[in-house]
Amino acid sequence: MQTISPGNRSVWEAPAVASWRQWRTWWVKRRWYERNRRRRRRFRLDRHAAEGGFFIRYPIEGEALEALDSGRLEIGKGTLLEPGCWLTLSAEARIRIGEGCFLNRNTMLAAVELIEIGDHVMFANNCFVGDADHRYHDPTTPVTWQGFEPQGPVRIGSNCWFGVGCVVTGGVEIGERCVIGANSVVTRDLPAGVIAAGAPAKVIREIEFRTR
Repeated sequence: MQTISPGNRSVWEAPAVASWRQWRTWWVKRRWYERNRRRRRRFRLDRHAAEGGFFIRYPIEGEALEALDSGRLEIGKGTLLEPGCWLTLSAEARIRIGEGCFLNRNTMLAAVELIEIGDHVMFANNCFVGDADHRYHDPTTPVTWQGFEPQGPVRIGSNCWFGVGCVVTGGVEIGERCVIGANSVVTRDLPAGVIAAGAPAKVIREIEFRTR
């Protein structure tokens, strides 16, 4: 019970009680949105990880299990997914992650067609890689119902390093051994061996590689 005092009088209101139908709808949503927290699903994810030589630190969000089961998600040996990573794929999409990669907390990969990531790529916290844009052009349909428009595959070369909060958009190819500054938005192809930053990201300079 709670007391509400409009002006000088008090009104007692009983807390609302959800109906059985409302609870049933809530339960269906919970089973879907929280499905990766079920022990059986985690066991199946761990089995994929053990077989593939990679490791997942929970929680993980999205359709990782379904995509691993169908072969549409490939994760290389030695790759680590930190807590909060979100891998989401459309029914025909594919994501390929190479060996020895590091996806830090809350990194999201969203594929409608194809995302390819080379070996030993590092993503800092809160990075996003997606190969599509959300539609918004129909004024008669809620924007949340309009779906996605593919923008072309994303391909990231080996040995790249992305700072905190980077975004990589669809149709972009990034060469090997690039460093992308924090909070950058990569909207165009980048050649190999450069440091890039900004929104949109631009090449700052070439990397001077050192030989021992």
